[in-house]
Amino acid sequence: MTQIVERPPKLTALPQATSLTMAQAINRALHDAMAADERVLVFGEDVAALGGVFRITEGLSGTFGEQRCFDTPLAESAIIGVAIGLAIRGFVPVPELQFDGFSYPAFDQVVSHLAKYRMRTRGQVDMPVTIRIPSFGGIGAVEHHSESTETYWVHTAGLKVVVPSTPSDAYWLLRHAIAAPDPVVFLEPKRRYWVRDAVDLSDPGPPIGAATVRRTGSDVTVLTYGGLVATALGAADIADFDLEVVDLRSLSPLDFDTIAASVRKTGRAVIVHEGPRTLGFGAELAARISEELFYDLEAPVLRATGFDTPYPPARLEKVWLPGVDRLLDCVEKVMRHG
Repeated sequence: MTQIVERPPKLTALPQATSLTMAQAINRALHDAMAADERVLVFGEDVAALGGVFRITEGLSGTFGEQRCFDTPLAESAIIGVAIGLAIRGFVPVPELQFDGFSYPAFDQVVSHLAKYRMRTRGQVDMPVTIRIPSFGGIGAVEHHSESTETYWVHTAGLKVVVPSTPSDAYWLLRHAIAAPDPVVFLEPKRRYWVRDAVDLSDPGPPIGAATVRRTGSDVTVLTYGGLVATALGAADIADFDLEVVDLRSLSPLDFDTIAASVRKTGRAVIVHEGPRTLGFGAELAARISEELFYDLEAPVLRATGFDTPYPPARLEKVWLPGVDRLLDCVEKVMRHG
């Protein structure tokens, strides 16, 4: 097994920039993290020989060897159990759960053990496990391949939960996640895998726990994350009102200061997420905004979400997912108040 070495105290940025798809950016982040620290291990179903379903881990096994990038049985609970054991022994595991809907068999290991281990040991044992999960819809996949699991993980104290929306965020959020002493659930929006953009490998960008204002505006704050950031920006381009789009990036910890500053400026907020409406992440956001910013609001906080039904067949996906029309309908409603 790989020799245990001292972990680098901080990320080392590379002095170069390039154009990458999100899939390539994640692959590059894994490669660079493995090159920087011999303790980093990548494993999961088909990640070595095949390079993953989306080829995210392609080439890693050939470059670093089968002891550092290896295939596992089709057993998600075992994958996370192994990751916990490896972390206890001083390694830095980066397991992949092949699809969002396949993460549920690992739920007990994540919630009962992974999330609690650092507190259980009073912080004496780090738990640097980053769970990569290709997530959300928008690619016309079959059943169990387009789930929105974020609320389960955010509700679980002890986990960090991040969702990139750009190739640059995908690269740097993953590097930050792997460097963190806490477990991180890294949700990758599958519909964004093939989007290409510039990635500055010399600028680490905002850390986990920081949101980003992707578009400034004065009328309505739109709060979203992952694949729906592009949807929100598209809506802003054609809206009759001036929308400010906030990309949350990190769901836990949540950057409420950036949210509050935007909502205080606009007086109105619309939240967009793919998952079902009831007890979705938007419910927590709406409650906190109403509790802490009540006197700054000019209208109720509205949500544009998926429906309270199981995820539909691929032919109905576009009807089920929130899109530009559903978002702009909420914008018009909040603008009619006050």
